[in-house]
Amino acid sequence: MKRSLTMTAASAVLALAVAACAQQVPATEVATSVEAPLAATAARVDNFRLVTADGYARELYRYKDAPAIVLVMGGAGDMAKVGPELAKIEAAYKAKGVEIFVVNSNPKDTREAMLADAAKYGFASPILQDDLQLVGGQIGATTVGQSFVVDPKTWKIAYTGPLSAAAIDSVLAGKAPAVASAPVSGTVINFPDRSPARKAEFAKISYASTIAPLIEEKCIACHQEGGIAPFGFDGYEKVKTFAPMIREAVRTDRMPPWDPDPHVGTFADDKSLSGEQIKTLINWIEAGAPRGDGDDRLAKVKHVAPEWPLGKPDLIVDIPKFTVPATGYVDYQYPTLKNPLTEGKWLKAATAKVSQRQAVHHILSGVIAEGQTNKGMQNWGGGVGGYTVGMESTVAPKGIGSWVPAGGEFAYQMHYTPFGKEAVSAEQIGLYFYKDGEKPELIMREMPLVDQFITIPANDPAHKEIAYFNFPKDAILHTAVVHAHYRGTYSKLEILSPDGKRETILNVPFYDFNWQRMYEFAKPIEIKAGSKVIATYVYDNSKRNPANPDPNKEIVWGDQSFEEMFYTSLRYRWKDETVEQQTNYDQLMNQTRLMGMMDDNLDEKLQKVELRGQFAQLAAAPGAFEMADANKDGAIDQTELNNVLKMLRARSSASAAPASNGGE
Repeated sequence: MKRSLTMTAASAVLALAVAACAQQVPATEVATSVEAPLAATAARVDNFRLVTADGYARELYRYKDAPAIVLVMGGAGDMAKVGPELAKIEAAYKAKGVEIFVVNSNPKDTREAMLADAAKYGFASPILQDDLQLVGGQIGATTVGQSFVVDPKTWKIAYTGPLSAAAIDSVLAGKAPAVASAPVSGTVINFPDRSPARKAEFAKISYASTIAPLIEEKCIACHQEGGIAPFGFDGYEKVKTFAPMIREAVRTDRMPPWDPDPHVGTFADDKSLSGEQIKTLINWIEAGAPRGDGDDRLAKVKHVAPEWPLGKPDLIVDIPKFTVPATGYVDYQYPTLKNPLTEGKWLKAATAKVSQRQAVHHILSGVIAEGQTNKGMQNWGGGVGGYTVGMESTVAPKGIGSWVPAGGEFAYQMHYTPFGKEAVSAEQIGLYFYKDGEKPELIMREMPLVDQFITIPANDPAHKEIAYFNFPKDAILHTAVVHAHYRGTYSKLEILSPDGKRETILNVPFYDFNWQRMYEFAKPIEIKAGSKVIATYVYDNSKRNPANPDPNKEIVWGDQSFEEMFYTSLRYRWKDETVEQQTNYDQLMNQTRLMGMMDDNLDEKLQKVELRGQFAQLAAAPGAFEMADANKDGAIDQTELNNVLKMLRARSSASAAPASNGGE
């Protein structure tokens, strides 16, 4: 878990922006099929990021190395004419590297309906859901079936009209198409925001009563004095100056860093803008960001980040100082300090006060019991606060807590990132306890769902890995934290119930390594005993990933950011566990973790092809797999895997024993 090496430069750009997660707006009427008059086509296409109908994200400018890009306007139930033609174009130009995207600017259309059309008519291009019509509106789209051929070297629109192989061939040859535009016969897409009357309304959007309150609500938490952002939105002039960059950030869905798919689940403390807020902000900026009348509340009220956002802590822990070098990379550090508690307490919240935000990527913590030693994190008990960029505080729901014993040591895992100059890290953790004589009724548990066997091939733009937890008892899931490194680009969390029902509860279409968030489900999710909680990650190890240190290397699990991780931290409680009646269910779940890392087909058995790491090496020996497969069903079940682990532990103990001295 480490901040990007380009974080210093990138954050200066990204942090200027207001974020957006595209959300559906009320349905827009679509006219019957006619030959539509061409709208004013834009000279070029601006960058954007949209979520596809199958839940992934695509950012246009990542495809700048393509020889040509084709955007085709889509519409559910209206693809009978363009769909088969699109399939032919895909087949003809795939080998030539042409990138083709279907853009659906009809807010009424569901993702499922568009996927059904793709299956029916045989086209495979990613379907980008332009729910807010920002992309179709910007390029001048009018009709389902209309295509735009774009030259990625300049991002100029070389041609618009029906799908045209001749236009694509011209761009591939570096020439202007003989025909730059042609009418399209098809279903007209209504873009109400393009009407003259609406344009006039946008010029009247009030900065004082609309834009400033929006920024105060969604942005000031970071963009204030002492906040995590590099500057504050302290008045109209600052907002006006950065208006073009705010527009870019909204269109590319970068800031604030809130990545969940708005079509999947609802979350507490949702930091995204609503669809209407996004359109209001974009329309105001495109109208020239007028000042208008009224007080400038951003200038009038001085916003200052509080020293401790949760209030004065009950206990402040000073993590031992560390000097971060200017360059290179730093191995994880594991400082410890004497546990200052003289009696155990129930923890209800923790927050971090970080002095070197550029240098500290994350802090993990635990308690080492009296008499134990610090071996990485092997002997750590429950946590005592932590930090990642964008996740400074953790607060348990009312009536739930975690136990912090007295004695022993507090231990921390510190991940430092050199950023160009030497810096002394002196970080603090504030802890908040239940008052003396009080205690929670329920216990919060936390465990990371990991896959330490990941192997990502060189130059693979979309490598998928999967792992799961088997929940042995009924549980309640409260939060999830998604984590990968530079090459992580997508993550999903699903529940597979014992009855076979599979439900996605968290979808992150575009994972952003520069930020880590804890996603708290607005309504905690019940997990039935026997369910699998499945995590899926997709990694982009190609040259199109601008953060990729080296696309030519095969990548495996590792601590440093040039390596990779598959790490989803879950906070949950066992349904029948209370403070008075505690369980050992975590131990039961741990017994099947290894199976969950390797069992990609989810059948609770390991076929030979699924074995990874040392297990694959062992199985490669003649007869080894067959010996482990005691019931001879062609796979290794949990009991057989336990026997293998028992044998390996015995072998390890024997090799570690002192050599015989021959009886002397």
